[in-house]
Amino acid sequence: MIYRIRAHHGMCFSFFEGKGYSGEFIENMQRIKELLDKNPEVCLLDEVDDVCVGCPNNQKGECTSAGKVQVYDRQVLEYCQLVPGMRIRWKDFEAKVRENILDKGRREKICGNCEWNEICKNFSLQPTERIL
Repeated sequence: MIYRIRAHHGMCFSFFEGKGYSGEFIENMQRIKELLDKNPEVCLLDEVDDVCVGCPNNQKGECTSAGKVQVYDRQVLEYCQLVPGMRIRWKDFEAKVRENILDKGRREKICGNCEWNEICKNFSLQPTERIL
């Protein structure tokens, strides 16, 4: 199975700690995270994905925050030298996000205006905890 993943969610999964928009969203995010840990192939998107299923901003397959989050997606893709629709193994994508964005301190530049920014800002990944 190939999972559809918004590019900026490559950052979100690094900081996910069981908080989110709703119980439905949190459960879905946790389920997707567990599936991605098995390193499936993913299709990178700049639109609604499998994570967005439980999000209240997902209105019949359209994101009410599309303008803002598409900027996040496009910046992640650009920094990682990837394109929408590209298929890649999850762990390879995760490593590109880590190397090109998180390790270089670019996360807040990309999504510092996200409502969940405080979680990511206060989250500290120790080198031994990093998923490479």
